[in-house]
Amino acid sequence: MPKVTFEPYQLTEEIQPSETILDLAMRVGVHINASCGGLGACGKCRILLEAGEVKGEKVDGVYYKACTTVPLTDVIVRIPTESKFDRKAILRRITAKAIERKEEFPLSSPLTWMSLRLEPPTIENNTPDWERVQREFILRGIDKVIPTYPFLKKLPYALRENNFQATYFWYEDIRTGVKLLFDVMSGKISPLGVAIDLGTTTLQLELVDLVGGEVLAQTSDYNPQISYGEDVISRIEFAKRKGGLKTLSERVKEKIYFLIEELLHKVSRHLSEIKLISIAGNTVMTQLFLELEPKFLREYPYVPVAKEYPFFLAEDIGFKGMEAIVQFSPCVASYVGGDITAGVLASLLAEEEELTLFIDLGTNGEIVIGNKDFLMCAACSAGPAFEGGGIKHGMRATSGAIEGVHIDPETFEPMIITIGKQKPKGICGSGIISLLSQLFRVGLVDRAGKYRRDLNHPRLRPGQNGYEYVLVFKEESALEQDIVFTEADMDNLIRAKGAMFAGYQILLESVGLTIFDLERVFLAGTFGSYIDLEDAITIGLLPDLPREKFFFLGNTSLQGAKKALLSKEKFLRLSQISQMMTHVELSSHPRYMDYYLAALFLPHTDENLFPSRET
Repeated sequence: MPKVTFEPYQLTEEIQPSETILDLAMRVGVHINASCGGLGACGKCRILLEAGEVKGEKVDGVYYKACTTVPLTDVIVRIPTESKFDRKAILRRITAKAIERKEEFPLSSPLTWMSLRLEPPTIENNTPDWERVQREFILRGIDKVIPTYPFLKKLPYALRENNFQATYFWYEDIRTGVKLLFDVMSGKISPLGVAIDLGTTTLQLELVDLVGGEVLAQTSDYNPQISYGEDVISRIEFAKRKGGLKTLSERVKEKIYFLIEELLHKVSRHLSEIKLISIAGNTVMTQLFLELEPKFLREYPYVPVAKEYPFFLAEDIGFKGMEAIVQFSPCVASYVGGDITAGVLASLLAEEEELTLFIDLGTNGEIVIGNKDFLMCAACSAGPAFEGGGIKHGMRATSGAIEGVHIDPETFEPMIITIGKQKPKGICGSGIISLLSQLFRVGLVDRAGKYRRDLNHPRLRPGQNGYEYVLVFKEESALEQDIVFTEADMDNLIRAKGAMFAGYQILLESVGLTIFDLERVFLAGTFGSYIDLEDAITIGLLPDLPREKFFFLGNTSLQGAKKALLSKEKFLRLSQISQMMTHVELSSHPRYMDYYLAALFLPHTDENLFPSRET
């Protein structure tokens, strides 16, 4: 069988007869940006052939698609810069310009622990170990305690390690009052918790001291499921393959386990000290994590396996060697998940009177409108355009991604800023919004998203997908080719922003309100903290309201997961919030297409909705 050597990793592996280069890369852990899940549709899983012969499909005359390429001989392939992700960019972007909404609440974690010294048994008093523990609990007014099998297995050894001085850990289901006694450790232990934002693109984690509530360390990395599909739809399709669901579940758990160990290393703590993990993720990510069949989320009438999930022993769901409880933020619908309920919890939207629009912009687009009296929610079919998907030279927000653009109104020459100040490799979401806004402002693009045809300028030219603007010539790019923004790219972005704006209008109309009745707009998610407000309003992505009404809240999913770690009342509130939410299925709403089509212009067909725009 032929051997494949991946550069620059200097990793060589035999390829199986049924495998493509992409299949092998997945198997051996080499990351290639495959946004369509290996279907051959996106053309982003590019590799360079440096030696040997292959059979496959070429892209731009230079690259091969890894998902369709099969080696005929031993080969050497190189993963080019635009096909890799750089984790440094995510770690940098944790410290966003957002402000977390603070509130005071008593620490009352769903996890409870107690250190006890029991009388050691004697021949006269040889009460069984568990009965001895149970009797002490009853004396202290602790009832409804149910021991787990792992607890009972560990109990006799833990008691005798330190002369019957031990710390007991149980998890309380606040709805039933049942307490699951799942671990015992000799001596006195201060437990730790981990809050996790289970994102489609990234995983963000915080290590939390459950005694004082302080965040001890934080970290982030890409969700390794990206290798099997950039968005939730392509991952649902991948899960249909034999072993696909298991693979997706295992990969994300492996990465989370690695990140937890990284957090512990930062503060010199031990895995055994982690006793509670709180996860907030969208519905698809949650079901993939738990290895629950996701295909019905995509099939009419779009039914999830569950809205609320029980708590789990970490060992039972794949975290081997970890004696902890794992809890999940409840979902609302197939595409409005636990990340949104956690976000609403963190934002305090459901506790206050102001009419608020909550927007989570990212790989998916979810919106909530309401206040303490009501909550309406929807998922917008925005696609991955806001994170570079469907854009010719779009990319994630990694090193070398163009994240800011300014175009001179007289010369039409661009000024760009890249993440990490590296040579440009492509354009990330904030850069795409910035670029379209600038093109529109200087008059290179009309309201329909078409370039001027009457201008003779070296950066404006006809291309394969209509006219295009050359943002970076190949001499200055890291790709050895021009980085362009095409009319097809504009069309994708305009459709995405149109879906979002139509969603705002439908939810507001459902309760007899308009855009101008909004008192606040909350922008959630790391991406929401990096977009330029004026740019987003200029293209019609955000409503044209007084700028002081906008608030950047950062990763509210992670913030909500952390609150659920520290307070069983907050965890219960998550459930109450999910029950408060009325979900609107936009695709079946009778007026959605009218609103959507009206929003497919810059900024909108109804200019009265954008009063601050200069005419």
